[in-house]
Amino acid sequence: MEQNVLKALCEPKRFLLLQLMAERSYCVGALARKSELSESAVSQHLKVLREAGLVYGVKKGYYTHYGLDKDALGAVISELQKLCATDPKPCVGPYYGCSESEALRCPAYVPPEQRKEG
Repeated sequence: MEQNVLKALCEPKRFLLLQLMAERSYCVGALARKSELSESAVSQHLKVLREAGLVYGVKKGYYTHYGLDKDALGAVISELQKLCATDPKPCVGPYYGCSESEALRCPAYVPPEQRKEG
């Protein structure tokens, strides 16, 4: 998953636009009215969403109607579900999988002689 996808999803106003476009496609003016944003703000948010691949545009006469690319959103959801399904690996070794310098700076580090064996 690319960084620009996460950037696009983390802005609440862009997320609102995605919610609106989940129901149907809209032109910039309609999105502006429904979201209570200016048309220029909607255009800027749509640019970010398009670059992230989450939105597509279809030219209809003079206007372009924008819709949510549900396949692209599904791919993002799938990647996030993989993160949730990943089992953490146990920390092993004297420094719990970190380098010595990282472990010694960590407030959670317990020296080997003070560890409880369980």
